[in-house]
Amino acid sequence: MSSGLFSVGLTGLRAAQLGLLTTEHNISNASTPGYSRQRIVQSTNSPILTGAGFVGQGTSVSTIERLYSQTLVNQVNAAQSNVGELDEYYTQIKQIDNMLADPNSGLSPALQDFFRGVQAVAANPASLSSRQAMISSAQSLTTRFQSMETRMNELYEGVGAEITTTVGSINSYAQQVAELNQRIILAQASGDLPANDLLDQRDQLVTELNELVEVSTRVDSDGSYSVFYGNGQQLVIGNQVTKLVAQASAEDLTRIVVAVDTPSGAQELPESLITGGSLAGLLKFRSETLDRATNDIGRVAASMALTLNAQHALGQDLLGQVSADAVFEDDFFELGSLRTAGNSLNTGSAALTLNFIAPPPNNGSNFYTDLTGHDYRLVFGAGGAYTVTDLEDNSTVLTVAAPGTGTQQFDGLSLNITTAGAAGDSFLLPPTIDAARNITVNAVIAGDPRLIAAAMPVRTEVPSTNSGSAMIGSSVVSTGYVLTNLPRNLSYASAAGGTLANFPNGTVTVTSGGTTTSYTITAATDTVPYVSGATISFNGISFAISGTPLNGDQFSIARNLSGTADNRNMLAMGKLQTQNTVAGGAATYQSAYSRLVSDVGNKTREIQVTGEAQSALLKQSQNARDSLSGVNLDEEAANLLRYQQAYQASAKALDIGSKLFDVILALRS
Repeated sequence: MSSGLFSVGLTGLRAAQLGLLTTEHNISNASTPGYSRQRIVQSTNSPILTGAGFVGQGTSVSTIERLYSQTLVNQVNAAQSNVGELDEYYTQIKQIDNMLADPNSGLSPALQDFFRGVQAVAANPASLSSRQAMISSAQSLTTRFQSMETRMNELYEGVGAEITTTVGSINSYAQQVAELNQRIILAQASGDLPANDLLDQRDQLVTELNELVEVSTRVDSDGSYSVFYGNGQQLVIGNQVTKLVAQASAEDLTRIVVAVDTPSGAQELPESLITGGSLAGLLKFRSETLDRATNDIGRVAASMALTLNAQHALGQDLLGQVSADAVFEDDFFELGSLRTAGNSLNTGSAALTLNFIAPPPNNGSNFYTDLTGHDYRLVFGAGGAYTVTDLEDNSTVLTVAAPGTGTQQFDGLSLNITTAGAAGDSFLLPPTIDAARNITVNAVIAGDPRLIAAAMPVRTEVPSTNSGSAMIGSSVVSTGYVLTNLPRNLSYASAAGGTLANFPNGTVTVTSGGTTTSYTITAATDTVPYVSGATISFNGISFAISGTPLNGDQFSIARNLSGTADNRNMLAMGKLQTQNTVAGGAATYQSAYSRLVSDVGNKTREIQVTGEAQSALLKQSQNARDSLSGVNLDEEAANLLRYQQAYQASAKALDIGSKLFDVILALRS
């Protein structure tokens, strides 16, 4: 009987001891990240059959289990992945939002100052000080564009550095998971008992890995984890790791991308395969916001330079020089050359250039550009044929058959290919990404303010000898105007309902009530019907005659030989501030920039609100996990008392057994 008491008491003692050790282990790791609460699982030993029935043989601890739910852990990991992505996105986009909205670093104040300078020259075109002030404000504007682009470039460099660091951390976590896989396999090889602490460490690594990139796991038969990212790409299989690499893109060497290391070399991964975590946040921020913001600022810079240059080229400077003169400076702003980035894997020797198209007039009223602010990709096919794709929506904007050489135009751009590339060769065409960096004031004009073309090259006049009441309005010129046929005195004849004659040979158009009629002139005696208030155009020169002329009245159109006080071209340049000059004539400079500010602000707010919601969801998921797996110190304190009492009771049973054994020995003696 005493031996039975000993054996049963010892089993209880061992079970209570394991319970105490497990409870103490829980208490010690109450603050350990990822630790799952453990508990002993007891079962009764097999009883012994006696004449009086089955007699119990005490207890045994079958295992020490951790309180763990894969479902709850998966919920935490998914929420953690989303929070990591949104937090990184918000951290980055907030920098752009602050820059664009800041009145001291934003574009709006500098743009307004420049047009105040334009208005000052329009108010006093002969004043050199006003002209110099306009140049100074223009230089301040270009400096503002350049500083914004510099900040954007810093963000690009920062994103590239963060991607490199994050990829290194992902590889480190993956290697640690692989090493733990090996340790878990060895620890569990001798039986089916789980290596709880190692399993917790591995799960915690996976959770931290999800902060960097979203991964999924699969438990293999040997107890190891297989870890996957994207739509099933391998990261860890057993103790083998597929290494990721951060490297320069083959398409754009200035851009850091993620690649996978393979025996045949690093292979770039499509960004769509990187989901969740801070790495996805960095990639999405760059493609969705940073690229678009940089391109949109560049589009405003390019559109402003191109439209103002186009209007400036129609003017006459203080020295009387016009566009037809070799020394005339057409461009007030300069934009530099456009980038065409050939893929480093190209095998051909393509030669191509990309340029902005001179802006067309918007229904004859003002200049505008068709620039979209998008990037494009050119891919060569067989024989030099190629396609150009808009990377914003992957739509095809241009398809050219073999041999592919020559000049093509699309979206406000001119593409000239002198040598076609090999089949499969590709080029990235980012037309506006460098515009804000490259915009400058024409150095020649900046050095001589007299070269600002404030005047119009043509003037109109009504001779004092006219008898009628008709007046000729101020003239304007359009791109390609010709002055060789001036001066020209148009004469009015009252016959045939009233006509005008003495036009130069060529085409004369008359626009009235929205209807334009063309007339072909082959001799000075050819006539054009007179319509009061109609706009008359020839050789790129337009004007209107209104009123009632009398037979023999004349109207003079001549070179503006004394236009030092003429401000008409400067007024036209000033009007561009409020006219639709961007996006195919759909937006002003300011509204295009304001839309960018609004879009970035709205996106920032969207990311902030979504991030807060995901953080709340993460907190809920963590609470749900902790309710099962977390250590409750009050509960563990109660367990200590429970196992202490069980230990003491088992020890008492051993003590009783010992005394009974002593009594039996005493009886024998």
